[in-house]
Amino acid sequence: MVKEPGKLVGIARLAAESTQLVRKRRARYMSIEVKSVLNRCSNPEMPFYWTINPYRGCEFGCKYCYARYTHEYMGREEAGQFESEIYAKRNGDAVLEKDLLSARLRDRPIAIGTATDPYQPAERRFKLTRAILEKLAEWRGLQVSLTTKSDLVLRDLDLWKEIASRNEVHLNITLTTLSSELAGALEPRAATPRRRLLALEELSRVGLSTGVLVMPVLPRITDRPADLEALVRGVKRRGAVYLAARVLFVTSSIEKVWMPFLQERFPELVPVYRDLYRSPQGRLETYRRRVSDLIRQLCDRYELGRRPPAGGPLLEPGLWRQSLLPLDWSGEGPTLRPQPAARLG
Repeated sequence: MVKEPGKLVGIARLAAESTQLVRKRRARYMSIEVKSVLNRCSNPEMPFYWTINPYRGCEFGCKYCYARYTHEYMGREEAGQFESEIYAKRNGDAVLEKDLLSARLRDRPIAIGTATDPYQPAERRFKLTRAILEKLAEWRGLQVSLTTKSDLVLRDLDLWKEIASRNEVHLNITLTTLSSELAGALEPRAATPRRRLLALEELSRVGLSTGVLVMPVLPRITDRPADLEALVRGVKRRGAVYLAARVLFVTSSIEKVWMPFLQERFPELVPVYRDLYRSPQGRLETYRRRVSDLIRQLCDRYELGRRPPAGGPLLEPGLWRQSLLPLDWSGEGPTLRPQPAARLG
């Protein structure tokens, strides 16, 4: 809820009362006080029960980001505010200590970084993610996962190894493409694909359970079977033990940024997306199933699980030994329209 007649309430009030910490060229950092940093996930289909997000908003500015709606709860509804106004939960580690004492955590997994990247640029300055990890390191018997597009996760190797020695830990690297040019357009301030792969390799080398999230798969942009196979093969070589993928879904908050981006960078795909996402649901569901089948085959081919090892049985070998299914289209994919670097940010 954003407001009642005549006044702001909830997170919108906290945002309005926040104080500015630092202002940079691309973003300003605000301090926000929270009563809890451990939040209940209401979606029963998610593989976690609790979520932790040390920040609200994310500087990476991914064009497809589903989490933009979270800023709307604070009354920040302009398209660019999600990446230009970053709210740091400065008391997150302190309230987490109270959360851990009061919450029932047995068999209730905690996921860090479900709505914003916990290793976005703000973390270099504020170290809120590290402070939270220091609290988690005091416990045993937890189930903890983290998802990031940043190699800054390597800064905290000491803590991750300590947490993993007494708890179940899975670290996820999100990777949508191996193309640095395409990634620079889609995820303008995230680490390059190469840096993410190197981070994956180092996390795996020290014995941490690592996986890759190909989320989202973008129709006609990142879904060519050859490209997806190269990605799966590459992450397997770097030590990933599981991989999961999901096709882009579009909401009104995503559409505010995604459709103008398509119009500017891939104008030939605008009618394709309108047809796929605004046509009867059956066509989109058919496409999603075909992508899911393709990913399943690739995981089997390269002996990758489709979930963390402790989260259930891995895909049995041999179930999908067949030719890769074609998707709804073929060809080399769209041409990335050149754009001055200054405008990518």
